[in-house]
Amino acid sequence: MPQITLNDCQFHYTDQGSGPPLLLLHGLGSSEQDWEYQLPALTPHYRVLCLDMRGHGGTDKTGKGYSIDLFARDCLAFIQAMDLHKPHIVGLSMGGMIAFQLATDAPDVPASLTIVNSAPEVIPRKPLEYWMAGKRLFFAHVLPMSAIAKGLARLLFPKPEQEHHRQTFIDRWCANDRKSYLASLRAIVGWGVSNRLERINCPVLVVSADRDYTPVEHKREYVSHLGDARLEVIADSRHATPVDQPDTFNQLLLDFLAEVDSGPAAAITDPAQAGLTSP
Repeated sequence: MPQITLNDCQFHYTDQGSGPPLLLLHGLGSSEQDWEYQLPALTPHYRVLCLDMRGHGGTDKTGKGYSIDLFARDCLAFIQAMDLHKPHIVGLSMGGMIAFQLATDAPDVPASLTIVNSAPEVIPRKPLEYWMAGKRLFFAHVLPMSAIAKGLARLLFPKPEQEHHRQTFIDRWCANDRKSYLASLRAIVGWGVSNRLERINCPVLVVSADRDYTPVEHKREYVSHLGDARLEVIADSRHATPVDQPDTFNQLLLDFLAEVDSGPAAAITDPAQAGLTSP
């Protein structure tokens, strides 16, 4: 397994395919395995890199000091260490939050963002939102990982024909380091960059399942505050859209990336044309 040390932590990553760089960021309690149904579609066209966040997958698990800001700094360090020029960045759930943080901290880094079933903040503002956040944190701390896994699996994959997805999810979720999972969950609650969205200057595709945890209208609202951004809704899907609707998702993503790669900014290859040299 490829390993790299960044910010005093050893990370597991994968690096497959060739072409423009494409960085895939997984969700909470998951790993690069989130993307198993995307790799066959993406690697013929892109150099696809998947990074396990600290506390996840094959990366070191300390369970201390986690934050979305730290995860984003890890990603930036990875981009620099791997010499990735203007990578496309795709983030699912927590990975989408990391992508938002990275793009607001370093707006010149991404060629594009694809945000899947995510948001630019998880800040409770209403009594019901405080109740829901508190309930989630409480049950995460008191229930065993196996109970959490079974409950989430039923929510994500409720159909009888999705038994394979349910069992795969349970097996992978139970392999989580509990301390690191809880630290990552705490890093999400209270985080937000909604007040900095104007800093994002690359094209953005927001993908929402029609039956995601949060309503489509929530995504539509924050998309309205982005510049070059669009919202696409995938029908008959829940939070794990890349798994439950892989073909539809892959085609949306490939079409978006092809459009960005063929756009005016991609056509500028001469530094003088880009205004990067003095007259």
